[in-house]
Amino acid sequence: MYATERQQLVERLLADDGRVSVVELARRFDVTTETVRRDLDQLESAGLLRRVHGGAVAADRVSTAEPSLSDRVQQHGAAKTAIARRALDALGAGFRGSLFLDAGTTTAAVATRLVERTAPTAPAADRLDPSGIGVVTHAVVVAAQLAPALAEAPGLALTVLGGRVRGLTGAAVGAETVRAIEQLRPDVAVIGTNGVAAGFGLSTPDSDEAAVKSAIVRSARRVVVVADADKLGRELLVGFARLDEIDVLVTDGHPDAALAAALAEADVEVWRA
Repeated sequence: MYATERQQLVERLLADDGRVSVVELARRFDVTTETVRRDLDQLESAGLLRRVHGGAVAADRVSTAEPSLSDRVQQHGAAKTAIARRALDALGAGFRGSLFLDAGTTTAAVATRLVERTAPTAPAADRLDPSGIGVVTHAVVVAAQLAPALAEAPGLALTVLGGRVRGLTGAAVGAETVRAIEQLRPDVAVIGTNGVAAGFGLSTPDSDEAAVKSAIVRSARRVVVVADADKLGRELLVGFARLDEIDVLVTDGHPDAALAAALAEADVEVWRA
């Protein structure tokens, strides 16, 4: 097998699995580990992967990778809609109280679904009574989605927290935002994450985002994490919550054996969308 063929196959394996092992590739290609390392070095030079101990990971799975809000809107749309629908089951039909919605495209899908379920035209079996529901968010996109519903859903309240808004995520961050969250005690928080891992817990690439998310987790009485399958097993640069600090994980994926065991040990309910 020529080097070009090996490298193309490595790219396909990374696209499927997100990670490759030097030893496994050497065995698969029937070449030396030195040959595999040279292949990986060339692919890394081309920006197609990132070398790690014992192998390589896909370029978009490094600990600081953070796609823009517009890019993430285009990814896993159907999964996010299904996750949002399932996440709102955490409120229960007669919910009255406060709901904190974190920033992110999956939490934005939760906001969209909340608008649909509090609208007067919502089916009776599916409708949430907006009277007595107070939503708090630090996310510009989430606030923009909810604001028009206020006129149609009397009793629904919206509070938007301030701070420096990150253009990449459309979320307010910084000390001012964290202090505001620390003064709250929401009944339920729906929070997004970039990674959910057995040992590292929940993580995100940015330290400012992590500080805000950590404050949300600490403040809420019940924490519901929404994460599509691509987030499972990933570890980003900054951890913001242990698994035993969350109550429910809503996902469309199947956690691997290690993550499933860690979630069970932490007494986290896993809801499939």
